[in-house]
Amino acid sequence: MDLLSNINRYIDHSALKPYLTYDDIEQACKEAQKYKFYAVCVNPFFVRKAYQLLKDTDIKVCSVVGFPLGANTLKTKLVEATTACSEGAKELDIVWNISAFKSKDYTYVEEEIKTIICYTQGCVHKIIVETAYLTQEEKIKAVEIVINSGADYIKTSTGFAPKGATIEDIKLFKKLSKGKIKVKASGGIKDYKTALEMIQAGADRLGTSNSIKIMEEILNLNKK
Repeated sequence: MDLLSNINRYIDHSALKPYLTYDDIEQACKEAQKYKFYAVCVNPFFVRKAYQLLKDTDIKVCSVVGFPLGANTLKTKLVEATTACSEGAKELDIVWNISAFKSKDYTYVEEEIKTIICYTQGCVHKIIVETAYLTQEEKIKAVEIVINSGADYIKTSTGFAPKGATIEDIKLFKKLSKGKIKVKASGGIKDYKTALEMIQAGADRLGTSNSIKIMEEILNLNKK
């Protein structure tokens, strides 16, 4: 498969900025259809609208849970997650409880994820661990917890932290996961070169709000 021609299928087209309007979400869904992105990632409020716009396509609706801090109660996260699935989301990008993790309350973190997964069977689950706030040792522990939880993906970032995905983190996650979970790179993926590097490092999916710029760069490359 020619990566240059199929990079669109790695992309979750993110529409998560706090000031987006109904028209912005409609535009994002149109862009996703034009470029055949894998998914459109929206805040919970927009799941129903995105689903209505994309229900006759093969583009998935992805909703965030506990976004962007992860410090919601489990009950709140469960309401968000189950509501999103009932309204048409097929994928959930869940911000785990970073505070509990940093406090070394690993049992709580793992059980929180397991509980959300239990109540949202049928959805793909991507766990956002926010690598910007983690030490190397914590990143290793993060992979262990995400694997044990039964989630499908470990995801680097919300895009709201001081730093997003790095090549080193993607390589680390890919190596440690041993095929048990997939890796989603997110945060700071602003051009085709970075997107390609992330995929080559092992990313199975990319989260970016710069999807259109990336595709336009690819189209220009194909013209040469």
